[in-house]
Amino acid sequence: MARDETERPGAERWVPERPTTSSLLEAVQDCRGCELWADATQAVMGAGPEGARLLVLGEQPGDREDVEGEPFVGPAGRLLDRALADAGIEPGGVYRTNVVKHFRWSGMRGGRRIHQSPKSAHVAACVPWLRAELSVVRPAGAVLLGGTAGKAVYGSRFKVGESRGRLVDWPSSLGTADAPGWVLTTTHPSAVLRADDRDAAYGELVADLRVAADALGAGS
Repeated sequence: MARDETERPGAERWVPERPTTSSLLEAVQDCRGCELWADATQAVMGAGPEGARLLVLGEQPGDREDVEGEPFVGPAGRLLDRALADAGIEPGGVYRTNVVKHFRWSGMRGGRRIHQSPKSAHVAACVPWLRAELSVVRPAGAVLLGGTAGKAVYGSRFKVGESRGRLVDWPSSLGTADAPGWVLTTTHPSAVLRADDRDAAYGELVADLRVAADALGAGS
């Protein structure tokens, strides 16, 4: 297998020194921390209230997110909103973002670009953006949607099934000054949409999110 020698300097040099939601939204459009910017329509920064008590972290923008410039506006995002509401969490009060800010895709199917999972190198290059978002939002808790988000926070050995639905600590390796007080991992809504038994998978997602809702209600 040929060695990947693509230059990926990481996003640090493009992150504002004193970030705000508006400055991050502007600065991310200039990011050249990895090669994904070249095939994307635009970078997609997180969206939501600066003082949101809950941050939801997914993998990367999808086809619709890349076009519209906002996270979680496609089918998976609509399902997430419904699941949050069913779990007792007001969707409008959640800050939602992705580990990787540019859409990675390969080929077309039915007029839509085919999603391609980001490499660990893309995730590593984008981590400075997540740190900056945490410094702005300072959420009480975080929900990680799926394996890519989990590995970005906890490393390559992370598996969703080993901690799903439980409150765990934010790792010290990513810094703790602006870290959420607890983290909950669950499946990505796109996995629910692909599930053979969608109703059961949706119920499990809502059950996980209720754990987060209880933690928020308890002021944890």
